[in-house]
Amino acid sequence: MGVNASVLAIDAGNSKTDVALVGEDGSVLATARGGGFQPPVVGVEAAVDVLAAALGKALAASGVRPGAVGHVSACLANADLPVEEAELTEALLRRGWGGTVEVRNDTFAILRAGVDEPRGVAVVCGAGINCVGMVPDGRTARFPAIGRISGDWGGGSGLAEEALWFAARAEDGRGEPTELMHTLPGHFGLGSMYELIEALHRGRITYEARHELTPVLFATSAAGDTVATGLVDRLADEVVALASVALGRLGLLDEEVPVVLGGSVLAARHPRLDDRITRLLAERAPKAVIRVVAQPPVLGAALLGLDRTGAPPGVRNRLRAHYS
Repeated sequence: MGVNASVLAIDAGNSKTDVALVGEDGSVLATARGGGFQPPVVGVEAAVDVLAAALGKALAASGVRPGAVGHVSACLANADLPVEEAELTEALLRRGWGGTVEVRNDTFAILRAGVDEPRGVAVVCGAGINCVGMVPDGRTARFPAIGRISGDWGGGSGLAEEALWFAARAEDGRGEPTELMHTLPGHFGLGSMYELIEALHRGRITYEARHELTPVLFATSAAGDTVATGLVDRLADEVVALASVALGRLGLLDEEVPVVLGGSVLAARHPRLDDRITRLLAERAPKAVIRVVAQPPVLGAALLGLDRTGAPPGVRNRLRAHYS
């Protein structure tokens, strides 16, 4: 007769997709991993096909019949605006994977994975930077988070670009001296910024490889370089600005509330960055409690799904224990 699933949880990023089928008792029936979710690059239907391929693996492993899912909780990269969430919701409804569908930006999955109830704020700094907040009554705080046109600064990609800018100007004399002019090209075995600029421009070093320069920036800062340290400090300022505004919108600035930090840059626990975030956030939101999320975001997507279906605390606790 097959098995029913209460929730299909999807966490889809630019580089990979994780899915989990969750039973009514909070047990994880099956998980699977697929490719990246990039509707701006391949189109919505082709992007959803990637999710379908991962779901197919999970269905085969679980014995759950196609369509025998109560609710689909999908936290998706590139669902940056409410209109995009609505478009993707319609696309998933057309697939008939579950009785109901809710699409959110993938930052919500990281937030929910890091809190005991749907209440708090998360700042994520990986390739890009984003911030969301939520409270149990359904109110949320969010930002467009689509780059410089929406006021964003930071993220691994943005930090690498800034580091390259300062290093190039240091080498040719337009800017102040910085060791970045040596450490950045040195990472790729090159002797000068000119060589690195040429290699990037000519495609000998891929665009994706620029992300490797972010740890170099932090290492250069830790060695005492003033310019690199200034960029690290500015990132801390941005993280605190995002968190503080989101807390303020939700009326949480003066309450004890978790502020979850996630993404590769923040999860790396760089001491100067961590210390400055802690100090500045304490000035803006004295009762906020900083947490660095360790659980996978698909847990957050699943918990959001269980929240939506009204699952009791014991069910959510069983699910969380699976990922502990």
